[in-house]
Amino acid sequence: MERRKRTALVAGSLVLLVLLLGLALRFALPPDRVAGLILGQVGRALDLEITASGASEYRLRGTPMLVVRDVVARQPGAKAAILRAGRIHVALPWSTLRARGAELTATRIELDAPVLDLPALQAWLATRPPGERRIPTLTDGLRITDGRIDNSDWDVDGLDVDLPALFPEQPMRARLRGRYLDPPLRIPVDLAVAVVRPAALLGDAPTGFATRGRLIVARNDWQLPASVTLSGPLRIGGDHLQVVPARIGLAGRFQTLPRGPDATELSFALGLHGPLRFDEATWTLAPAGIALRGGELLPDFDARGAVALGRRMVLQLRGRIAAWPDAWPALPPPIGQSSSPLPFELDYAGDPSLAGITRLQLERDATRFEGRFRAFDVVDWIDAREHGSPLPPIDGTVTTPRMEIAGAQLEGVEITLDEPTIDGATATGSAGMIR
Repeated sequence: MERRKRTALVAGSLVLLVLLLGLALRFALPPDRVAGLILGQVGRALDLEITASGASEYRLRGTPMLVVRDVVARQPGAKAAILRAGRIHVALPWSTLRARGAELTATRIELDAPVLDLPALQAWLATRPPGERRIPTLTDGLRITDGRIDNSDWDVDGLDVDLPALFPEQPMRARLRGRYLDPPLRIPVDLAVAVVRPAALLGDAPTGFATRGRLIVARNDWQLPASVTLSGPLRIGGDHLQVVPARIGLAGRFQTLPRGPDATELSFALGLHGPLRFDEATWTLAPAGIALRGGELLPDFDARGAVALGRRMVLQLRGRIAAWPDAWPALPPPIGQSSSPLPFELDYAGDPSLAGITRLQLERDATRFEGRFRAFDVVDWIDAREHGSPLPPIDGTVTTPRMEIAGAQLEGVEITLDEPTIDGATATGSAGMIR
């Protein structure tokens, strides 16, 4: 039995079912009595305890409407509630009431301050008998205000959703705001979202998907505000999703915190292509095609490899740097006079702040560098090289058949760089290591 359902759709369908089963009971009762009858009837049908301790309202003239407040839905005997909401508003046409559930059409659904416990929802879904899964039609849309999704290894808070209309077999557009939390990682987003065929998401089938907007990837000591675009075939199940293949564009600025004259800022534009997956609080793109266009301090390069971001970051890149950046220290002749691209291999597995050790192999013609370093130690050295050490904070070796230094011609050159702070550090890893 396929039991995986999307969070927002399950919550919306549950609320709609409440009204479908209940409004046909009695109409001449006080609002709280009507709400109690409705929630009790639906609770028995779904094997849930559903209560509403706040004031209730209902309307029968025109489009029937029900409002319940301080709603709690849980499995009998369970500690965690599946859903809590400060207010739930449902309006639906008389044709839906007369159909008694055969037609899942509502005019509008609104949820204020809903809190969905994803593990509790999945535990409840595992007990449900097989049945057809349907997405309701919402002719006047859905609004979620100040929502939250609680999960075992990640959460979402400040969730605002504005969905003008929903038809299962027609393209859907929505505005989504919220904050993904996996401490110390946090990602506030403000996105416009489009889905070609919403009904496919309940059938574990891919459907066209696109989003664009703003986000901020942030931790305690750095942040990365960026504009982002993402498109590709979307498939959703449980608490994981995939876009295969995904096309991602990112224009951002990496900033160390706190902001100030000594802070580091790196601007860049990034393009990525490959299968994107999210599972167990980790985003993975592998195998990936990657194109970086840097600002003053970052090189332009094209590469293949793997990228993963969760509580740790993994970068495994193999590619070519187009040219030596002008802001970097000049290379001695004849290396510096060459216009050849620079093939490279880069491996990093560690803290997403790039505070860990990066391993790099870099070539230009017959010259080869292999070493290890901390990215921002090198950035700081570049900024202060006129007044600091003439040697970069790198542990590694450079070999070249010929080098010119201060007019002297050197042949068969091998240079060893020793950075004591890197001795014994580990520079490599794999995407499977990330949590």
